[in-house]
Amino acid sequence: MSAEYIIDVNESDFEYEVLAYSQNTPVVVDFWATWCRPCKTLSPLLESFAYEAMGSFRLAKVDVDANPNLALQFGVRTVPTIKAFSGAQVVGEFVGNQPEERVRAFITNITPPSKDSLALEKSLSLLANHEWELAEESFQELVALYPDRPEILLGLAKSLLGQGNPFESLLILRNFPSSKEYSSAEKLLPYAESLGYFKQNNLPHDSDLDFAFTNCIRLASRNNIPAALDGLMDILRQNKKYRTGIAQKVILALFELIGEDHDLTRTYRKELASVLF
Repeated sequence: MSAEYIIDVNESDFEYEVLAYSQNTPVVVDFWATWCRPCKTLSPLLESFAYEAMGSFRLAKVDVDANPNLALQFGVRTVPTIKAFSGAQVVGEFVGNQPEERVRAFITNITPPSKDSLALEKSLSLLANHEWELAEESFQELVALYPDRPEILLGLAKSLLGQGNPFESLLILRNFPSSKEYSSAEKLLPYAESLGYFKQNNLPHDSDLDFAFTNCIRLASRNNIPAALDGLMDILRQNKKYRTGIAQKVILALFELIGEDHDLTRTYRKELASVLF
């Protein structure tokens, strides 16, 4: 995590690291203490937002026990107290632990979008519109800058799978970092692995259902998702446990690939429920 995004400050460097720094970039100051139980929840949340913002703001952490004069100067009577600085002035604040959505709204209100955050927004928009090649180009540029960002890695893996390219996506998905995006990466793996086997002509062909499954993967690789889902549903109707449930797993992977809000996902999720239950 970059020291430019998150920094511990004290009475000797507060003026430079917070007030002077805030002339160009907003600084959110977290007044905390080791004995403060709500701080143990709020501080990691603020840190995750600082990392996510990619430089749109700096998070400065002040231990009030070690820096009582700063607490007195800025009227900190309880912890956690959060104050946002811009132009060396306090432009926003709140006291106590808050729900995640309120903390995010607070950050959004005091931070302008950075060039990189706009680039990420563009990449996600291309992905949502299934403009796979353009999305890949955009995510590749971001990965070069932020090689460990889970949402960027997930976006790149999806853009590759959307083009029928399993091998680079498998490298990402099989080594995915622990994060809130990890479960999405896990959902994609059955399709990525099946697509890899298909590209290498290694899918089994011992039964009619095997041939049907291979055809479904072929259709999905060509972005004919509706036909692929239809075929996978037919396999489930004949054998719900086909090859340890791979048909259902690939259906869920395709839902993850095209998006939970996509019309196809909504339609076929209902059909999946009716087939299984």
